[in-house]
Amino acid sequence: MSGTFVGMPAFPEAAHDALADPTLRGNLRHATRTIRAKRARAVAELPDWARLREAGRRIKDHTLRHLDRYLEQLEEAVTAAGGTVHWAADAEEANRIVTGLVRATGESEVVKVKSMATQEIGLNEALEAAGIRAYETDLAELIVQLGRDRPSHILVPAIHRNRGEIREIFAREMGDWGRPAPAGLTDTPADLAEAARLHLREKFLRAKVGISGANFMVAETGTLVVVESEGNGRMCLTLPETLISVVGIEKIVPTWRDLEVFLQTLPRSSTAERMNPYTSTWTGTTDEDGPAAFHLVLLDNGRTDTLADEVGRQALRCIRCSACLNVCPVYERAGGHAYGSVYPGPIGAILSPQLRGTGSEIDASLPYASSLCGACYEVCPVAIDIPEVLVHLRERVVQGGPAVREGNRVVLKPAKGHAAERAAMRAARWALTHPAALRGGQRLASRTRRLHPRTLPGPGRAWSATRDLPAVPAEPFRDWWQRTNGGRDDGK
Repeated sequence: MSGTFVGMPAFPEAAHDALADPTLRGNLRHATRTIRAKRARAVAELPDWARLREAGRRIKDHTLRHLDRYLEQLEEAVTAAGGTVHWAADAEEANRIVTGLVRATGESEVVKVKSMATQEIGLNEALEAAGIRAYETDLAELIVQLGRDRPSHILVPAIHRNRGEIREIFAREMGDWGRPAPAGLTDTPADLAEAARLHLREKFLRAKVGISGANFMVAETGTLVVVESEGNGRMCLTLPETLISVVGIEKIVPTWRDLEVFLQTLPRSSTAERMNPYTSTWTGTTDEDGPAAFHLVLLDNGRTDTLADEVGRQALRCIRCSACLNVCPVYERAGGHAYGSVYPGPIGAILSPQLRGTGSEIDASLPYASSLCGACYEVCPVAIDIPEVLVHLRERVVQGGPAVREGNRVVLKPAKGHAAERAAMRAARWALTHPAALRGGQRLASRTRRLHPRTLPGPGRAWSATRDLPAVPAEPFRDWWQRTNGGRDDGK
């Protein structure tokens, strides 16, 4: 199980394999349609949803513009409250810090709250290499871990599994990780949840170290916030003696007043709930209440590089609600594994290539994993214009150009395999800047339209196999405009 999945084939190849799995497609179709229908009803209850969405966008943009100041304020507040702040430039440094902190406690196992940041850096694998076993406690993450699988959804990592598959995983694997599944386990949700509860309970009571992420960090007080639906996260946050939180630097908000906006928009956009059943907050350490030691690892791992991109930086507004996945026709059919990242779906298609760069085959293909229908933008609670960023990243893949990588300004080379596309764009640019040539080409196309093929040759055949080629009009628009005096003489 890998957090980054680098080395996977490009998205088209991975998606092709996923499309051949009818069980996977059925699971995804049922789950995404159910979630998005519930979300639509929950959002419709709020008459000021549009204003909340705009407020969230503005808060995030303001915070990102002044990120350095708010991070310093957060560090001061956490330290004053008894916590310790560590800065990690990349995944390797973050894993080294966390591994060292766990080793310092003398423990060889940890319990974990659901955390995409720790998946992003491959923390479980790093801990395992150091002889430390990490136990996922979120129900969906537990299913993924026991199944030696990869998460395929931001909110519901095991969305690609049905109840029968989950029962088989529990019955087969639980005994190797701790308490075995009960005899005669059925696939009813209540029985599966009870098996997970019994399995996890002994780990909660035994573990001395907990590891979490955070949905938000409040700069003014140094408070971290985790929202969840099960309560397992709260067990990890309160019972262990040492708590280590790995959080991306973009998860910060300036004040508690700002947090209030997101505590309205996040649950409705993610779980279609009016509020999360469990909203846990903690500030540093307190005598005889909760962990005695708290460590906050602030993770960059490509985020400041993303921040340097004026168009792409809006991806850092993301609050990980997963609404964009549930409305995306591409995700619904291909599933999350095809994206080759812990961040699947539309947000993953713009976030992963920025955090990791477009040097690998999978990352260079992700900006194309979209129909540009715009549904993702319509449901985003912080108004990330995902189609705009997708087009921006496509240009970067095809043309190359200036970018920031690891804090340095570089000039990226065009990705391989796009020579024909670049040639076509250059030809289009030349034609559009030479009116006489454009007019001549349009007239020639109109006069020869009876000879035009119905399908494109060569590589273009894949495009025209599922689409009708647009018909060429009998005369170019410019000729029609001149003949009809701009339409005023049309029909006379």
